[in-house]
Amino acid sequence: MKNFNFNLKFLKTISLLSLLIVSNLVTISSSEAFPIYAQNAYANPREANGRIACANCHLAQKVTEVEAPKSVLPNTVFEIEVKIPYDLNSKQVLATGKTGGLNVGAVVVLPEGFKLAPANKLSAETKAKTKGVYISPYSAKQENILVVGPIAGDKHQEITFPILSPDPATNPDVNFVKYPIYAGANRGRGQVNPNGEKSNNVLTQATASGQISSIEKTDKGGYKVSIKKADGNVVVSEILPGPNLIVKENDLVTVEQPLTNDPNVGGFGQTDTEIVLQSAARIYGYIAIVLLILLCQIFLVLKKKQFEKVQAAEMNF
Repeated sequence: MKNFNFNLKFLKTISLLSLLIVSNLVTISSSEAFPIYAQNAYANPREANGRIACANCHLAQKVTEVEAPKSVLPNTVFEIEVKIPYDLNSKQVLATGKTGGLNVGAVVVLPEGFKLAPANKLSAETKAKTKGVYISPYSAKQENILVVGPIAGDKHQEITFPILSPDPATNPDVNFVKYPIYAGANRGRGQVNPNGEKSNNVLTQATASGQISSIEKTDKGGYKVSIKKADGNVVVSEILPGPNLIVKENDLVTVEQPLTNDPNVGGFGQTDTEIVLQSAARIYGYIAIVLLILLCQIFLVLKKKQFEKVQAAEMNF
């Protein structure tokens, strides 16, 4: 009986520990996966003016490139490459104030009907390219919008999206026409947190004009800069850990004058391309026309040669 009670207590303890571990993992994933916040805040990441919502938090502008085939056949798996170039020696300020490597993320807005290709339709080469990269639809109702990140940027300066094209024969909303594709990608942390507050990855500016009366270091590693205004009132500007101070006590500052350096080394960029959903019948028809023209040209050349021989024989006669 004692052994039974001991085993029961042991199982309860293990179960509790397992729940705590899973809970922590879920919490970490939610706090680090910033695309989740965008998914909750924006029904569609591409706004009416064409700007992708990621630019609301990643304020610096950077280059992003996208490569896609010019045309694809229905019900075919193809790849879209999103390139996120940046200097691998760059280090970003982390939430703790320390420095580390840049992370990256990307979003691809596909035409209606296009979606992420299922794993059982991927080639071995595509599986190797997408290994360790979790790509998910933006929402259950928008399978044509795909997001990924944050992931390690040093290994993923190129992100491959395996896409499955739709078939107009089974989807009446899809036609054999040219479609636009929009892509955006960020490198590094944003300057604005999902709750609207500034992150520590941005320069801090003075909120008032006056003289810096004191600079105190906080327990978290940041600073509290007290600015004494001309009327004697004191305004305190709190600086999060990470950025470096570029002012000192007794300095005179003006409103919006930088108190720290700008630690941001990343940014966001977006671009677009086009793809044609091509009909196989059109390709076959084009090939048939080309072959027909080629045969006509050959027959014309042969006829010309025959005419030249007849004409030469008549002249000799």
